[in-house]
Amino acid sequence: MESLNGLKRTHHCGQLRLEDVGKTVTLMGWAQKVRDLGSLAFIDLRDRTGITQLTFNAETDEALYEKAKAMHQEYVLAAVGEVVERSSKNPDLPTGDIEVICSELRLLDVAKTPPIYIRDDDDVKEEMRLKYRYLDLRKPRMQEMLTKRAAITRAFREFLYQEGFIEVETPYLGKPTPEGARDYLVPSRVSPGKFYALPQSPQLYKQLLMIGGTDRYYQVARCFRDEDLRANRQPDFTQVDIEMSFVTMEDILEINERLMASVFRSVLHVELPRPFQRISFDEAMRRFGTDKPDLRYGFEIVDLEGVEKTTEFALFHQAAEAGDFIGGINFNGLADVYARKKLDKLATFAKGIGASGMLWVKKTQEGISSSFNKFLTEEAKQFLEKTLSLENGDVAVILVGPKMKTLERLGTLRTTVANENLTFAPDDFAICWIVDFPMFEYDEEEQRYVAKHHPFTKPLEEDIPLLDTDPASVRAQAYDIVINGDERGGGSIRINNADLQRKIFDLLKLSNEDIESRFGFFVEALKYGTPPHGGIAYGLDRFVMMMINRSNIRDVIAFPKTQTAQDLMMDAPTVITPAQYEELHITAREEER
Repeated sequence: MESLNGLKRTHHCGQLRLEDVGKTVTLMGWAQKVRDLGSLAFIDLRDRTGITQLTFNAETDEALYEKAKAMHQEYVLAAVGEVVERSSKNPDLPTGDIEVICSELRLLDVAKTPPIYIRDDDDVKEEMRLKYRYLDLRKPRMQEMLTKRAAITRAFREFLYQEGFIEVETPYLGKPTPEGARDYLVPSRVSPGKFYALPQSPQLYKQLLMIGGTDRYYQVARCFRDEDLRANRQPDFTQVDIEMSFVTMEDILEINERLMASVFRSVLHVELPRPFQRISFDEAMRRFGTDKPDLRYGFEIVDLEGVEKTTEFALFHQAAEAGDFIGGINFNGLADVYARKKLDKLATFAKGIGASGMLWVKKTQEGISSSFNKFLTEEAKQFLEKTLSLENGDVAVILVGPKMKTLERLGTLRTTVANENLTFAPDDFAICWIVDFPMFEYDEEEQRYVAKHHPFTKPLEEDIPLLDTDPASVRAQAYDIVINGDERGGGSIRINNADLQRKIFDLLKLSNEDIESRFGFFVEALKYGTPPHGGIAYGLDRFVMMMINRSNIRDVIAFPKTQTAQDLMMDAPTVITPAQYEELHITAREEER
């Protein structure tokens, strides 16, 4: 192997253009491809910025030519040469107008034949990509992701710095929390039998910073949740965490709209229209069947109350008598797409998400038809046509059942049909705030109220009296920012009074012992003058997914884990030695067989 002594890189491999012709340059990177054409050898040299073609001519330097043609894929090289215009240009490469006629080549390291292809159009299984992640990261799309992710993070930081926020790092080792997902626990070696917890978020620390007078805080924070994983979840993830003092909800929404506009302008050169639309939780559920509505398309839910008066169809009459909800969605213009076979498939899907069945209605040039034709009176046709706003080429689906569950199922059908049939431009972003969330949800299993967001959220001022009489009706000063049908961030105004915080803990059925052991320090801190404060946290990984149009969260994280929380590259989690168990004062229980 040769060294770099005396060499200094002058350019990256993706930088050179026609205006660089005549320059003597030094490039370094990996051999993407080596080609020998007899008296000419070519090496495509790659680094994170792109590829440049290196050329070696046997007639000018036979020894150098022989050295070049002996190189192999993924060898690490340094090359010196003159930039010239290519006679046979490559329009697929940004550097395709030039090549480098080399006068020197150094072999910095050799490489085994890679177990995966180092190119974007490979079809290797994800397990292999994750096992050899250090090779996967060499691919152009992965380098582009890391570059874009860094640009997005920088855009957040620059805006917040300009707005007077202070970046503060909060501890990774803290106290276990009683609500939400399970904590990752860390045994203490110096305090036998006691455990730290890795933070699910810096929630309490950032509120304590407000009590401590920090006023405006942010952090690009690592967070940890020991929960069952889904496609877009990871056990360790990153969020942009923000908190402000002496603010109302209006202040927070306004500054965050400017933050979003700044990030989109900086990274994507997209101008976002403001102010963002605001939709209450109740309205979002009523119109879209979800508190994360995608506003890039319509397909809104319609309440079909009264349809039972137009027909003898028993299902509608039974629903009306039971107080159930009858709702439909007009999938405008998709009547031809949803022929009978595809409607049957959609009905099967509806049953799979809990619906008792699915009805459909179409309007074509032949008129109105439906899956309950023999009950479709003229009056019913007119009612459905008017209420569902049916026009030629439309098809609508109808579900019946308990209101909230039926709305949620219609919401799932809405997104499923849209995702299967609609296409969206990469720069099409529909953003809204969801506000006026319920403060509590009732957990039937635990027979108690649980916090919809978290127990430190402040109720709407006008709803505070309802805490004693009707907790289910209390609304929270909470807000989510939804972009293209996914929650990208969420936050709230926090409780800044010890008495109100204890009242919320009592409503959540936390005992005095629980409150003292888990939150005693925090309740005590609230007694020393706490400013009105609130904040928000953005899931950075999912934010990056949206901005660079990726569908898998593992494609936007440098070293992700599988859906079973495995790190295939490092083979983690792994067993520890008996000595480590003893040092940590813990024992492992063997699984019963």
